[in-house]
Amino acid sequence: MNVTTPFQLVDALPVLPLRTDETIAIVGLGYVGLPVAIGFARHFANVTGFDINKSRIRELADGFDNTLEIGRAEIETSRLDVTHAVTKLSNASFFIVTVPTPIDKGNRPDLAPLRAACETIAPHLSKGAIVVFESTVYPGVTEDICGPILAEISGLRCGTDFKLGYSPERINPGDTEHRIETITKVVAAQDAESLQRVADVYGTLVHAGIHRAPSIRVAEAAKVIENTQRDVNIALMNEIAIICDRLDVRTSDVIAAASTKWNFLPFTPGLVGGHCIGVDPYYLTAKAEEVGYHSEVILSGRRVNDGMGAFIAAKAIKMLASLNVPLSRAKVGVLGLTFKENVPDLRNSKTFDVLDALSEFGVRPMVHDPIANPTEIPEGAFDWVNIGDMPMLDLLVLAVPHDEYLAANVFERVRDGGVIIDIRSVLNRADIPETITHWSL
Repeated sequence: MNVTTPFQLVDALPVLPLRTDETIAIVGLGYVGLPVAIGFARHFANVTGFDINKSRIRELADGFDNTLEIGRAEIETSRLDVTHAVTKLSNASFFIVTVPTPIDKGNRPDLAPLRAACETIAPHLSKGAIVVFESTVYPGVTEDICGPILAEISGLRCGTDFKLGYSPERINPGDTEHRIETITKVVAAQDAESLQRVADVYGTLVHAGIHRAPSIRVAEAAKVIENTQRDVNIALMNEIAIICDRLDVRTSDVIAAASTKWNFLPFTPGLVGGHCIGVDPYYLTAKAEEVGYHSEVILSGRRVNDGMGAFIAAKAIKMLASLNVPLSRAKVGVLGLTFKENVPDLRNSKTFDVLDALSEFGVRPMVHDPIANPTEIPEGAFDWVNIGDMPMLDLLVLAVPHDEYLAANVFERVRDGGVIIDIRSVLNRADIPETITHWSL
């Protein structure tokens, strides 16, 4: 099925002069690509969103975004032309690549999606085109890997016949405040002329301002350290949480007290998953190793964060043991499977680490998530149930604080004398009956 122009209801859009000087193609319509494509379609007359996933295109044609980032009304009134037909790329003068950049099982950068995107674009490149990458990469990927692939397949000269640009994505899934239009956009390109062109195109969409990086490598490095910095800071708080637990002190109370100092950074402990914070640091450390430096702080932080699922599971087992409940018969519920609250994305969710560790002790939890797609959940040593079908629990783990859980008294699912593990410390302790033990990171 070739759906190329499903969105034609243009009357609902504000009457603005549409730019026709660039024909834009966004390659990859996921969490990053779709908001970018929808945004550009408000300002440019010719915008195509391309994705190889045919079911994704069909869903968008029906007005549904399974990432929940874009609402039905906004999709149905957009001028965006979505397609899985590569021939639709032939008219583009300005390509934006937003495909994922994951890691492999050995925590090494996996550039296969990025290489595939370049191989898809290359036959449709024409002289004068520019290709801008938004995917997170380590410094050098755009010019040393992507450029040569595009040149070899297209037969065009990189830097002469076509140009490269880089503008790191800053989409925060589930965040309705920080959108592409309201976040300062970093842009970079091969030369001054192409930099001006990239800045001009993005400047039409982004209201928050444009930052022109001096080189593509600087922009690539800036992106990869943004999430690396957050990862290291969260690792520090996770380590502090482990220490506080041994001291029988609540970490949330310590953070509240420390936050009264003007220069304290109030990072909080938790599970670090998803396709950004838990992945991007490995891109930086892989490149560092290539140039002869072995990371100490970054990889140490990664080890701490990757070990938090096992730590939480071990704490759960100890608390069950204190109840004298046989593990094989323990009624354990886990709420939340996605990598963060109010987002349906299951990629690299660390809740699965908790479940795996619990299963090693012979515990088979009951699991619920209000927005995760059950068909996308891998099989494991747990039972997928409706929250209303859970019996009174010996132990409840609030793993992901979706709004639906916070609006309900989830502790009512826990029996008197039972335990609730509130990983992110989001529940009000004053609301929890004294007969229930409450623990949080």
